[in-house]
Amino acid sequence: MSKYKYYFRKPRTEIAKDVMRWLLAAGALSIAATSPFFGIQAWRAFHKWQQQEKYQKRRFSSVFTRLKRSGVIAMERDGHHVVISLTSEGKKLAGYMQIDALKIKHPKQWDKKWRLVLFDIVQSKRTERNALRAKLQELGFRFFQKSAWICPFECKDEIEVLRNFFGLGSKEVSLVTAQNIEDENHWKNKFGLDQLG
Repeated sequence: MSKYKYYFRKPRTEIAKDVMRWLLAAGALSIAATSPFFGIQAWRAFHKWQQQEKYQKRRFSSVFTRLKRSGVIAMERDGHHVVISLTSEGKKLAGYMQIDALKIKHPKQWDKKWRLVLFDIVQSKRTERNALRAKLQELGFRFFQKSAWICPFECKDEIEVLRNFFGLGSKEVSLVTAQNIEDENHWKNKFGLDQLG
């Protein structure tokens, strides 16, 4: 569990994570309510999304039921169909899983640019601020100075995901790309950039 564990509780099994990702990607799934094969249809739709038969129907049904009981999945009747989707809490949890899986790619050759994340987040959002700081450290950022973190690799998309997840605006979290910084050799050594050329 990461340092921002107080946000949400992660699913414990891979199949639970996969079911969450499936519903997040699908948005909502509509299945005929009158069909005696409702469970089989849901299972088949899940495997079609995965493009492989990774889990047996019994295991899928067990996890699906457990997620529904925990309030993560909603099933609502719409005429002759049942619509399966993530609840608002489920969407938050799926979003947590998305940022938990974030990684910053380390290219074979460094582009000789520095990325600085600057944030000015009010005290009332200290939970978000602490969680953001923990995730930046986890992604490999180094402390530069007060409310400023540094990384030598492209990370625009990752910062955008974090900003959206924590509900922070561009004025609260900014990404700056710089060609030169003072004491550059110190930072090159910190990130092991001499090995990248």
